[in-house]
Amino acid sequence: MSTPTLTGTLALLGFAVRRDRLRLPVWLLAGGALVAVQSTSNQTIYRTPEALAAYQASAGSNAASIAFSGPPVGLDTVAGTVAFEISTPLVVLTVLMAMFTTARHTRADEESGRTELVRSAQVGRHAPVTAATLLSVLACTGMGASVAAGAALTGLPEQGSVLLGTATAGVGWVFTGVTAVCAQLTAGTRGVHGLVGGALGLSLVVRAIGDITHDGLSWASPVGWAQATHPWSADRWWPLLLPVVGTPVLMLAARHLLDRRDLGSGLLQPRPGAATAPRSLSSPLGLAWRLHRGALLAWAAGIVLLGLVYGGLAESVETLIGDNPDAQVFFPAGSTAGLVNAYLGVTLQVTALMVAGYTVSATIGARTEEAAGRAEPVLAAGVGRLRWLGSHLTVALVGATALLALDGLATGVSRAVVTGDATDLLRLTGAALGYAPAVWVVAGLAGALLGAVPAAAVPAAWIVVGVVAVITLFAESFDWPGWVTVLSPVARTPAVPAEKWAALPLLTLSALAVALLAAGLGSFRRRDLVPG
Repeated sequence: MSTPTLTGTLALLGFAVRRDRLRLPVWLLAGGALVAVQSTSNQTIYRTPEALAAYQASAGSNAASIAFSGPPVGLDTVAGTVAFEISTPLVVLTVLMAMFTTARHTRADEESGRTELVRSAQVGRHAPVTAATLLSVLACTGMGASVAAGAALTGLPEQGSVLLGTATAGVGWVFTGVTAVCAQLTAGTRGVHGLVGGALGLSLVVRAIGDITHDGLSWASPVGWAQATHPWSADRWWPLLLPVVGTPVLMLAARHLLDRRDLGSGLLQPRPGAATAPRSLSSPLGLAWRLHRGALLAWAAGIVLLGLVYGGLAESVETLIGDNPDAQVFFPAGSTAGLVNAYLGVTLQVTALMVAGYTVSATIGARTEEAAGRAEPVLAAGVGRLRWLGSHLTVALVGATALLALDGLATGVSRAVVTGDATDLLRLTGAALGYAPAVWVVAGLAGALLGAVPAAAVPAAWIVVGVVAVITLFAESFDWPGWVTVLSPVARTPAVPAEKWAALPLLTLSALAVALLAAGLGSFRRRDLVPG
């Protein structure tokens, strides 16, 4: 007698909630905090009609600004500027949460063998994927509520706040379905992340082209659906019908595809490998590079795009804040090179925080290999522990340094095209590379956690990134004590080109990074392997 396909769904949903009881609240708090901070700062910066008029005249007609932020509507109100500036970051944050949550409880569980064990009980074939998508949909709905609360509690109109939260949740619902479909196509979690990341990137590009050309192409993008609601201006609810209809269709497609593959496999079969391994895979470093190269290339594409946008926006900065003393307090005081250099210093700092996130992601990739049991065969083949973990750390450090260089180069290219001054290429590349020691310190902290407390290393490392980001971005604005700022290596790095370059902080951070990495390697060498 066959088991109904949805048997056990609620039990699996409860189990998934328990597994993610710490992860999901962090995501939700981050979304609410992001919109609250943006709302608070914009209410300070654009509190006069003159400031709003200058913002609307500059940002509303800047193609790079529109490409990054969305349609320039409602910019004659403070709330409209919040929607314009925060909608894209909120969408990306929500999509990442949906992707990681759905993939974790579908493809990752199949890879680890957990799904096979669960299915051996009285559990239907469709129950695991249904429970995973339900959890992600609930999480995205919670993100929408958190966003709405963060906006409303900081004084923005309630109807627009609820609309912004619902639109953000709607994009998450759609990408929950996209992730569920991608989990049926490929046999690896990395493949799922790559496919969903590509879909998100394509959605952002299509939306950007549509908003710049006004040819309706934005309607082909789920991101465009959310931004077409125009919170705090037109307050249009009807575009939300698209994610409401599209999400169930994607989930039904995922179930349909699930019925056409074997457990543990994907519909897109990998091409046969070479008869002999390439020479590059004969070393632990070659293997680590092979494992990390896809993610690094994706990060590189995003960083380059961000650098080009930031560089293109630099010329608008003086118009936006030159006559607005409320806005100038958000940039480093005492800048000798003017507001543009102050702006560039802040953007390079923000990108350095993102690169720190990549560094943690690459470093804890070693923990993923260990937890999945793939490190043990490699170490059993005569590879030393230091060489194995050192290879992953090397890829993380070199990759992070390359990303910083690409960011500075892309920003410099964009600036050189606008100003005709090619000296910005070397100047901004050097400024971006100045953050390398700070990023290495974050990698060192992740490596030390990996060696000392492997079971808790992944969440602890991401908490480190979050703490560093909060201190870097808000310590000065909120007038926190000086000892708090010391805790962030990024904040301790001179914000070139707005500030003068100084060797002592960089040398100190480099020495600290070396000490942390050595501690992590030493701890890993002495401890037992810990499975997931």
